[in-house]
Order: sequence, then structure tokens, then C-alpha cells
Amino acid sequence: MSEGLGTEGGHSQPAPTITVQDLSDRPAHTPLDRIPPAHTLLDGNTPVEQVSGVVEETSPSSTSSFELVDMEPAPPLYQPVQPHWFYCRRVDSKDVWLPFSREDSERLEHALSTVGEEEVVVAVEGERYDVRVRERQRYAVYWEQGPSEVRRCTWFYKGDKDTRYMPYPEEFSTNLEEAYMIAVTLDEWKRKLDFPSGETVILHNPKLIMQYQPITLQDEWVSSPSEQTRPRTVKRGVDNITTEIPDGEPETIDHLVFMVHGIGPACDIRFRSIIQCVNDFRSASLSLLGSHYRRGQEEGRVGRVEFLPVNWHSALHGDATGVDEDIQRITLPSISRLRHFTNDTLLDLFFYNSPTYCQTIVDTVASEVNKLHSLFKHRHPEFTGAVSVVGHSLGSLILFDLLTNQKTGSGEADRDEGRNRDPCPLTCDALEQALCRMGLQEHLATLQSVDLDLDSLAMCDETDLTELGIPLGPRKKILSFIRKRHFLQEGRQGTVLLAPGLQALPDPSEDSPSPTVSFGNQSSEASARRQQFLRAQSITSAVDYEYFDVGIGQVSINYPQLAFHPQTFFAFGSPIGMFLTVRGLKRIDPNYTFPTCKNFYNIYHPFDPVAYRIEPMIVSESDLEPMLIPHHKGRKRMHLELKESLTRMSTDLKNNVLGSFRTAWQSLVRMPVAALPPVEDGETTAERSLQETESNTYAHTQSVHEEVESPGSAEDKGRQVKVGMLNGGRRIDYVLQEAPIESFNEYLFAIQSHLCYWESEDTALLLLKEIYDKLGVAFEQPQQ
Repeated sequence: MSEGLGTEGGHSQPAPTITVQDLSDRPAHTPLDRIPPAHTLLDGNTPVEQVSGVVEETSPSSTSSFELVDMEPAPPLYQPVQPHWFYCRRVDSKDVWLPFSREDSERLEHALSTVGEEEVVVAVEGERYDVRVRERQRYAVYWEQGPSEVRRCTWFYKGDKDTRYMPYPEEFSTNLEEAYMIAVTLDEWKRKLDFPSGETVILHNPKLIMQYQPITLQDEWVSSPSEQTRPRTVKRGVDNITTEIPDGEPETIDHLVFMVHGIGPACDIRFRSIIQCVNDFRSASLSLLGSHYRRGQEEGRVGRVEFLPVNWHSALHGDATGVDEDIQRITLPSISRLRHFTNDTLLDLFFYNSPTYCQTIVDTVASEVNKLHSLFKHRHPEFTGAVSVVGHSLGSLILFDLLTNQKTGSGEADRDEGRNRDPCPLTCDALEQALCRMGLQEHLATLQSVDLDLDSLAMCDETDLTELGIPLGPRKKILSFIRKRHFLQEGRQGTVLLAPGLQALPDPSEDSPSPTVSFGNQSSEASARRQQFLRAQSITSAVDYEYFDVGIGQVSINYPQLAFHPQTFFAFGSPIGMFLTVRGLKRIDPNYTFPTCKNFYNIYHPFDPVAYRIEPMIVSESDLEPMLIPHHKGRKRMHLELKESLTRMSTDLKNNVLGSFRTAWQSLVRMPVAALPPVEDGETTAERSLQETESNTYAHTQSVHEEVESPGSAEDKGRQVKVGMLNGGRRIDYVLQEAPIESFNEYLFAIQSHLCYWESEDTALLLLKEIYDKLGVAFEQPQQ
């Protein structure tokens, strides 16, 4: 089709000039430009009765060579074409037309019949998009995305080099349908339709319809006459073309999941956005629900899980912050592409460690999640399910810091208090305010009874608090608060708490008290106290970002509150363990749990260079292997089983060799004994030999049986190990199985392994198991 038919202006395509011409005597290979001109020209608006009379006069009497292509007779009666709705998506600088599901197409067709002067909006694709029927545009609901064209399609074309059929504009399709109706009604074929744009469509028979492009629209470099007149295949109706119409999504939503991306605007190896990656993850989950929860779907207990993307990168690098312009001014001009990639991607890690931009990132993530949650509840008022969060790479660290700073209270008042509270509670000036910030207001009367204020409390030690009857837990909180407040006051006086070897001293050239960094050994006593404090904090037993923890905590920012309590937190390829260690935290208290989230899964690929484990920070005394995520087809990958078998075989061979050597050595050094043991009364030597053989065979069989059962038993033992309350006492670290090709070279697939989670069916199935186990829906392994 010419360029004029593929543009948005195709809706205003002029009516074609229907040329009724007998082509039965022309050979099939005759070029289009050698066809003699027709004698009868009719406008597309000519009534059918007039066209009928002309057709009868020029009806051919001979058999056309085109009839040999398809000898099937035309249908006796005209059947209106069944339309299907498509939408346009821009892929690699090309327009690709994709079909809606049959359910969505039927909704759009029904809405078209009710369209009046007012616009009609139809929710499609799980209500994530809205289609304005009169405007023929599709708009995203939950994220920023430009509108895309929507088309009611009945006729399609495909060239020799095209991979899929493309729909004609609606008015062009209407003209083709009218000509087709006349041909079927009068049973007259071999007719040519000339369009003002130069397009020519020839209706040879119901099964063979071709479209020819005008030579003037061909590329200049095409010189072959056969290529210039190469036709395009024309098909009527979506049922006659090869296209995959997606299945409709269940209306019932069982669970809502927010997915936060990591560094940079691209989320996978194909440099796709978070929106496209989440769409793939959602499609994978729908497919797994149909295969692994089929019985639950048939019983009406399983609907679907909705996944929504959370984009914070655009807010950080947008015009509001101006950080991109500032970075561009100081960027060197050499290796521009690499520097642009660094500025757009890797700098996000440094931004998150900056007090200014970390606050922007955290506020953006929290506000975007709360906005999406509110919008989802508005569009799905019947939703009563739980909500979970997923973070990939740096996104998992952002969610981790957010969840560690959530308040256990509920309601809008608590969230407003969390948003408006002092970001650094160590700056309290009143005893009552300090105790309220620590959650120890019930001990206010005890301290006031002995006339203690905040300054006098700072001079108390553990003995004084014990004599006042303060319990151990609140006593430790007060002592920690006193130490932190003391060091914070030192910092305000000009001693900034930096790493050992760095001191912050007031600038003597200025009157302002702002500190400047200098190297040296000044104030060794303060440095020693600071190092002692840092060492004490680095072995703290609990993760505590409630206060400004010098040395272990995130920079002092105000963490906003989420509008809901997440059920589960899933981390994909997460560097949480590394960041906690760098912050100075060596151990997580086994009793620690998120204030508002009771489940946590750390999921990673074995070759992921960014991922780190969490369990060794909780259970440091034992060496626990991570839990192996089962393959979605129900077994270990073949190369992993082969690797385990070879390892077990080599171990057995080594043990057998050592056992034989040990037996031989013992036979050389021990005293000579009788060659045969004494035979008991009534027993022959043959019977004794037979008993020994049976005993040895039974022992060997038991040994082999125990070895075969050992992997499963080890896995069961791993599940039963208590690894703290961060995941409710269950295992936290879960590792994917690498693909066979990935096992040949770990370094070659390192980057890809960090970006594989969005398309991993094993990861999606683990999420579905966790979600539906809590709903009481049994998992089914399909038969292979």
C-alpha cells in the first residue's frame, strides 16, 4: 500500500473510482501497466442498481487463468465482514498494529453502536488503558505514555517482505467492502478498482485479491520491472490472516503488586522501559496461572494478579531538579556515549547517597506508589485483596529503607505525622518530645518525678536508669539516644563525624562556623571516641533507621509513609546486603522485622554481579546454602542434575579409594588372625558366607538409598532452619537455576543475569506461590 494509506490521514481517503473491466482474456503474467484502459468508469457512490447493469453488459464468457488458483465457488449470499479492533504501537521506529483481545474488541464494537455526540470511553487491557471511541485514541491510565491510534479493522494487506498483515484505514476498508459486496451479490469477479492515490486493487475471486502500487511511489533504486509491479496480498477479515489474538484477562483481581525499577531508564538487556518489562512479567504470570492454577480458575477461586510499574528515574532527571544540566556542564567531551550512559545510569547510585537527591528519590517512589494505589482503588472499588511490592537492583534498596521507616499505626493522621515530623529526632529540645519520638512516653512520669529534664538525662548512665526502675529495653533506647545526641552536638560545634583519618575543623578565614575538611591527627581524643562509637554501632543487633545513626544509617532524610501495609517485599538482584555492610552494619537481629511488612524474599541469579545475600547477616554461625528455586516445569535443569551426579560420583570414588587403602594398611599392621571366624554349632561355612554376602548387600543398598535421598532431605532441613523473623521465620535467600548456555561462561552472561528477572518464569511462579498460598489455593504441577 502506498504511504498515503498508512498515515493517520487515511481516514479521509477519497472514494475510489471503480473501473469495471473484463480481465479474463489477459494472461496472468501481464504487467499492470500494459492493461488496456477501461471504457466504463463509475464513481464509488454510484448506486448498486446502476453498477449491476454495467456489469451485466461486460460479463466475461471465457475462463480466466486466475480461476485456476482457487476453484472454490463464491458463497451464495453476502456475509458482512466481522470487524476486529487494533491499536498501533511504535517499535524500533516502525508502526506495528496489534489486536485487542476478543472481549475488548466486542466492548469497543458495542460502544461504537452507542456513540452519539458525546465521547464514549471504554476500559481495555485489564483497565490499564482507556479508549476514546470517537477519537480513535488509546490512553494509558497508570503511567505517562503518549496516545496511540486505534482502528476498526476489516481488510488487511501484506507485502513479500512484510512479516505480518497490516490493516487498511477504515474508509479505505469500507470502499473495498462495498466493491466486494457487489462482486459477491452479482457473482462477477476479475474487477479492477483504481484509487485517486494511484493504488489499484484487483478482485480476481473471493480467495485471490491483489493490490498493486503505482510505479511512481516505488523506491528509485528498484529497477527491475517485476519488482516494480510486485503485488501485495489482500485479505478480508481477521479470521483469514495469521495473527495471534491475545486472550482476555480475568476481571477479578486477587492481588496488587507495585514494581520499582533500579538504576537508569532501561530495565533489561534490550534497553526497554519499566513499562514494557512489567508488561512481560504480567503476561508470564497470566500464562503460569493458566497452567499451574487451572483447577482454581475452573472453580472460580483464582482471578489474576495485577502488576503496576513505579517510575522514579524521570522525576530525578527531569527539568524539576536540573541535575542533568549541572552534570552536563562538568562532563568531558571525550567518549561521549560512555559518559552519557554513566550520567544517565550509574550516577543514580551516587544520587541515592546524597541527602538532597536521596530525599527526591524516596519522595518520588512513595508518592508514586500512593498515587497508583489510590487510582487503582478508585477504578476497582470492589478490590479487597492484599498489596505487595517488588524492587529490582537499587529499587529494592529504596523499598528496604522505606519499609524500615514505616509507622505501625494506621490512618491518615499517622501518615501526616510521618510526613511532617522532624527528619532528625535527635534535635528534640524537651524531654516529653524526645520520649514520644522514642515511643517511651509512658516513662515520662517516672523521669519527671525526680526532676529530670533533657540535659540532666544526658548525664545519666545505665546505673541511674536502673535505679529509677526503667526496664532493659527502654533503658537501652535512652542510652543510645544520649550517645547519638552527644555526637550530634559535637558535629554542630564544628567537628563533623567523618571516616577515621579525616577531621572537620572550622575555616579560620571565615567567620561562619561551617566546617572544612582537613587531614591530620588533630583532636585525637574526639577521634578515638568517634571510632569507639562507630565500632559499637557496627555490631548493633537490630536494623534501626528510625534515628540518624552515624556510621550505619542512611543519610538523614524524612522518610514518607505508604498508604497501605505491604504483605510481601520481593527483592530482585538486590544489593541490600552490601549497602548495609558498607553502612557499618555487621549483623541483623534475628527478631527484627519490618514494622508494616511481615514477609521478605531476596531473589537472585547465581551470576548476578550486583546481588548479595541477606541470611549470613542474620545467622552468621552456620553456612546455609540458599534455597534453589524450582524450574517452572517441575524439576531441576538437566545440566544441574548431571553436575550433582558427577560430583557425587567423584566423592564416592574418592571415598572408595581411601577406604581400600585404609583396609590394606590395617591388614598389614594388625596381628595375624584366623582366616575364617569360628563356625557356630549347626552352621556350615557356606551358610556363614551367604549371611555375610546378604549383610554386605543390604548395607550397600542402604548407603545408596541414603545418598539418593540426601539432596531432598538437605533441602527439607534447609527449609526448617530458622533465619530470623524478617520473613516470618522462613528462608529469605532464593537462587534461580542458571540456563545450560550460561553455565559455560559466568562472566559472559553476568550483565544479562542481572536483567533476567523480568522475563523469568521461575521468578514469576515463586511470586504466585507466595501470593496464592496465603489465599489457600493449592499449587498444581502440570503433567509434562
